[in-house]
Amino acid sequence: MKAIDFRIETHSTSLRARAGTIKTPHGIIRTPAFSPVGTKANVKGLYPSQLKELGADVVLANTYHLYLQPGEKIVAQAGGLAKFMGWEGPTITDSGGFQVFSLGAAFGKTISKFTKSDISCPTSDVGHDMSDFKLMPYDEDVASQHGQLAIIDDDGVTFTSHHDGSLHRFTPERSVEIQHALGADIFFAFDECTSPTEPYAYQREAMKRTHRWAERSLKAHRQNIDASAKQAIFGIAQGGQFDDLRRESARTIGEMGFDGFGLGGSFSKKHGENSLQSALEMLREIPPEMPVHGLGVGEPGDILAGIAAGVDLFDCVAATRIGRHGSIYTRQGIVHLTGERFKDDFTPLADLSWTSDIHGNRGYPMSTSSFTLAYVAHLIRSKEMLGSMICSLHNIGFILALVAGAREAILADRFDDYREDFTSKYYA
Repeated sequence: MKAIDFRIETHSTSLRARAGTIKTPHGIIRTPAFSPVGTKANVKGLYPSQLKELGADVVLANTYHLYLQPGEKIVAQAGGLAKFMGWEGPTITDSGGFQVFSLGAAFGKTISKFTKSDISCPTSDVGHDMSDFKLMPYDEDVASQHGQLAIIDDDGVTFTSHHDGSLHRFTPERSVEIQHALGADIFFAFDECTSPTEPYAYQREAMKRTHRWAERSLKAHRQNIDASAKQAIFGIAQGGQFDDLRRESARTIGEMGFDGFGLGGSFSKKHGENSLQSALEMLREIPPEMPVHGLGVGEPGDILAGIAAGVDLFDCVAATRIGRHGSIYTRQGIVHLTGERFKDDFTPLADLSWTSDIHGNRGYPMSTSSFTLAYVAHLIRSKEMLGSMICSLHNIGFILALVAGAREAILADRFDDYREDFTSKYYA
């Protein structure tokens, strides 16, 4: 018996967009679905009840961070990740592989894993392009003075904690052991997420290493009969920006017998139709019945391109990250409330949400519906915590509404029109 049951309800008549459900031990995930990221077992600035109010079905947490604090044994003693964080629903954990990327080759560099989603420090009031932002390393929690913190070898990765400099070691087996203790419904095999700037030769070497680690992760999971009965493991394909490597990796991972597929790697030079085509080519290499998760995909246009390619799940920290810096998603693109023009703009924040343009049961959060841009801009400029919380809540709601609308559009066989309508406004 499989730990999860993925069922496709309907396909779009064009491309591979599909709507379905993933039945897990802790509830149903309606796909396509966006998973807010609760790095340390909390989505920054939001209560679990607010996530439910916004329509979230699933939350993703970070293996590396929970391993360091509070430790996987504490989470296990609490009854697993969902109970520990007070979340009534399915959960996902990543493998720690992205932290290998963040703390090793990419540490201290302005490199993003997927696209321009990892953004902060805006330089203008409205922006769509990478030129409008200064990129940051993976997470402010990683920033420290330890220098290069990770050393990768064929067996695993040795790293020092960004908290106290203590030495640690992750192998595929250890990553699986930690994730078994965390108890998420879905977790990922250990992988190496390379920098998009690495040359072809290294991307191929890292891809082969990821494949070997995938086999070891899968074996370690299957050997734990109790865990494999209630937790699903997804394999991750890599290959950087090289399409031939990405297709090879997708084919290899797809043939291993995982419960699902993780769309990894770097798309930082592939946006819009280019990223869609690249994803389509990868997903043609895997069994069509496999659920697909787009790792670190959070930019609205990339999410819709992923859905068009047949991706079922998404996660990204961007919604809360840009929210903490006073930036919000709107129907006309990202708006930076630090701009002078918002000081006396009394437009209700709710008027800029995507929910005001679609019909559905996932409405704008009542807790923020009365706030104006001028008020939130004041909070951000004053460095008041509430400003960041409001922006983060708005952004999570925006993305969840966008994906919920995409699901409704697929079920009604109008996804192409839905995507075109959104992109024509957002990227105008």
